[in-house]
Amino acid sequence: MADSAESAQTRLDYIRTRMEKARRRFGSPPETVELVAVSKTFPAAAIEPFLEAGQRVFGENRVQEAKEKWPGLREKYPDLTLHLIGPLQSNKAREAVALFDVIETVDREKIAAALAAEMTRAGRRLPCFVQVNIGGEEQKAGVPVDEAVAFVRHCREVHGLDIVGLMCIPPEGRPAGPYFAHLAALGRAAQVSQLSMGMSGDFETAIAMGATHVRVGSALFGKR
Repeated sequence: MADSAESAQTRLDYIRTRMEKARRRFGSPPETVELVAVSKTFPAAAIEPFLEAGQRVFGENRVQEAKEKWPGLREKYPDLTLHLIGPLQSNKAREAVALFDVIETVDREKIAAALAAEMTRAGRRLPCFVQVNIGGEEQKAGVPVDEAVAFVRHCREVHGLDIVGLMCIPPEGRPAGPYFAHLAALGRAAQVSQLSMGMSGDFETAIAMGATHVRVGSALFGKR
């Protein structure tokens, strides 16, 4: 675990250098690729060195965990951006809209409706990603591949959500490239401009396929 601003800066610089090399090597369409530092399970004390080193975009899996550690950090670093990258229950929509700046895991009608209602109530319109079950895995959340484009349209037209992109987690143990390429094709069909794909082990491949956001945790914070 990085426990100082210096070691956090070293890790950030290493990952950002690899990201930029991948972007230049593969000619990725986006001008830049956003690093989402996945801080789930790590306490505020482990996150703050990365904030001190200049990282401002973070991802959390659970609403309750984020509620416990991020309000205090946001007071000190008000310009940070917090992404919800884990599954969301409809009864947590109010807290999610209050805590997060981006919702990456819109994956079913009930969640879309709950988020839309809460955003209206709170007067916030957060950018959202639709999560696609790109590998068709029963144990994973996400909209089925063949329903993704229609679901994006439904979220926009029926619920008024600001769907800016697609997000996926490819199957473990298989080459990730074809799944990332498939998500990119779906993104074009759905007319979204952002793709959240790629983690510590495959973010360079994701960038090659057009990722605009990569979610990196263990390569920054160490093993959980």
